[in-house]
Amino acid sequence: MKNITELRSDLMDNYVKMKDKQMELKEGKELANTAGKVLTSLKIELEYNAMMGIKTPIPFLQLEK
Repeated sequence: MKNITELRSDLMDNYVKMKDKQMELKEGKELANTAGKVLTSLKIELEYNAMMGIKTPIPFLQLEK
């Protein structure tokens, strides 16, 4: 996945697959857990940047146009 938009899309696709029983719940939970860890690391980066006054864009959070 290249960015937050793609992550969100992948998570929604996984949700639909689990709901339609096309994906095992265990696999879906593992993917969601990993996505949560990615988001937690982004949160830490954002908090660090805020504390340090860093205003450099984070590529993963940039939306494609």
